[in-house]
Amino acid sequence: MPQFHSFDPVVAKPVFTPPPGSCDCHFHVYGDRDRYPVAPNVRSYMPEASVEAMLKLHKALGIERGVIVGTTVNGTDASMLIDALKQAGPGYRASCHHTVFEERSDSYLQDMDRAGIRGVRFNFLKMLGYMPTQKQLDLSFAKAKELGWYVKVQPDYHEPLESLAIFERLDIPVVVDHMGRATPDEGPDGPIISKMIELLKRGNFWLILSNAYKASKAGPPWDDMLPVMRRFIEAAPDRVVWATDWPHTFHETPPPNDGELLNFLYRATADDAERHRILVENPAALYGF
Repeated sequence: MPQFHSFDPVVAKPVFTPPPGSCDCHFHVYGDRDRYPVAPNVRSYMPEASVEAMLKLHKALGIERGVIVGTTVNGTDASMLIDALKQAGPGYRASCHHTVFEERSDSYLQDMDRAGIRGVRFNFLKMLGYMPTQKQLDLSFAKAKELGWYVKVQPDYHEPLESLAIFERLDIPVVVDHMGRATPDEGPDGPIISKMIELLKRGNFWLILSNAYKASKAGPPWDDMLPVMRRFIEAAPDRVVWATDWPHTFHETPPPNDGELLNFLYRATADDAERHRILVENPAALYGF
């Protein structure tokens, strides 16, 4: 298994205190591999990124709510997610990998829903060598609609518009990860930003403000991504949420400190009212807090 860098366990103190009810809308947790099944061919496994470590992180940041994003590590077995939600408490929700719809019974899905799993995620990174068929997509969309869940997409790095096009026709909530892969070099009216704003104005699309550090061409403190963040916030202030993407998997170099990621949001927002909307109001509307 490849060795990747882990998260920084010493959290930099944020320059501001997030308002009560603030939410980290995208991160992962891992369980004990002796207790929870690990799927074959897993490339990255971070047992140090436990529920306890996540809660410690959120306490240090001043975050009270969160959304755990299920990975492919445990396949379609949701027991780790269910147990993590139980331990984290009522301020937490989760999403699972879409293959659960193909392999699990309706009663199992209902158990997941009762536990706080309310979304299904599609990972369209072509480097992973997997893409769902149209039949799989149709099944997942239908099941998500029946359950009242949202669908969530991680667009491909190199062809994000192709990834987004698959979801355009949906009339259920759609959450797009990592700013849709927008980059500073495309300009404020570039193709990815323009498409994403078009989708956000439809009323059922949401965008996660995360991974600015990966899209930055300038490096820390990622100032070249500030105009991109402002473009989305100003265009759709009620459709954007924020996330750390902790514990930052697949990093061949040390990932940024999560305190600095929260500080970046502070610099990208105009005032406390805007921060409250992004950190509290919008997540509450999307995830049902």
